Amino acid sequence: MRTPVTIIGAGLGGLTLARVLHVHGIPATVYEAEASPTARAQGGMLDIHDYNGQLAVRAADLMEEFRGLVLEGRQAMRVLDREGTVLFEKADDGTGGRPEVQRGELRQLLLDSLPAGTVRWGHKVSGTRALGEGRHEVTFADGSTVVTSLLVGADGAWSRVRPLLSTDIPEYTGLSFVETYLYDADTRHPAAAKAVGGGSMMAHAPGRAIHAHRESGDTLHTYVLLPRPLDWFAEIDFTDAAAATARIAREFDGWAPELTALISDGDTPPVLRPHYALPIEHRWERVPGVTLVGDAAHLAAPNGEGANLAMLDGAELGKALAAHPDDVEAALAEYEQALFPRSAEVAAEGVGSDEIMFGDNAPHGLVSMFTEFIGQEHAQ
Repeated sequence: MRTPVTIIGAGLGGLTLARVLHVHGIPATVYEAEASPTARAQGGMLDIHDYNGQLAVRAADLMEEFRGLVLEGRQAMRVLDREGTVLFEKADDGTGGRPEVQRGELRQLLLDSLPAGTVRWGHKVSGTRALGEGRHEVTFADGSTVVTSLLVGADGAWSRVRPLLSTDIPEYTGLSFVETYLYDADTRHPAAAKAVGGGSMMAHAPGRAIHAHRESGDTLHTYVLLPRPLDWFAEIDFTDAAAATARIAREFDGWAPELTALISDGDTPPVLRPHYALPIEHRWERVPGVTLVGDAAHLAAPNGEGANLAMLDGAELGKALAAHPDDVEAALAEYEQALFPRSAEVAAEGVGSDEIMFGDNAPHGLVSMFTEFIGQEHAQ
């Protein structure tokens, strides 16, 4: 293939695409707004699934290196009630298909697998425009531009490439996370560490939940889940860490202290993470020379599949381009034909989960769901 690929965004989807293209000898350049790979924290743990994310890793020819990142035992999970009673537990016996890795380490693995200079850091996109005949111009915040015959938007929820294809704008889902960390938990916060266990923990009650993951070492990464309108959060001053922590903790008055400690004893300021989504059936008519991967294409409510789908998108697009070296449009059409139903199916799976997660029967509906899922796995 003679057409170089211009990728906007050095997240997991864009980097997987660049790596798969490199494996097939196709040149690509990735433009990233961040100043460097370490400009900001890359988030916590990811479970990389054997039916999508790991397929992308294989397509990138990085499976052996990926296995070196896996944190043993982290597939263990448990569901608690507000009193801290364990209602459901599944140990990590090493046979699960969702090994856990640190997002930052996975991203660095992909970066290290690319030729030097592939990623151009500090290139924040300010706009894009069509030039005709499949060519597009990308303008960066510093005033520089690049013209390309094959543009891929891998630039996330608020993609600057998406408007070339779609007028849809993400809308608030009604759910926000508040994120914090506990460090040296086994020694400094032993009760909270015991409650979380060796992998992930979910504690639910009607209208609220606390999720926590054990990351590398004895770091606990906590997400407080609150289905509240944005106006509710706007009344909290998150620049005042102590006041914000106290306000969020009040939503869990009466809960077991080992659970509320995950909030009130946090070693980092609480960070608000509101969740947005595109329409479930988000799609676009084929536009020559441009397409999307990951959240830019199918931003959805949190369902554990976002990173996996982004990587699979990148891998599938890379393979399609390699399979049609002399017909870019055929490659893009083939990719999108599979992309649209795949992403819509996953997004639809999350619809209606609010009642299970936060309804009057929480956490027992969640326990029933996991028990049924485990039963289906054993029956296969």
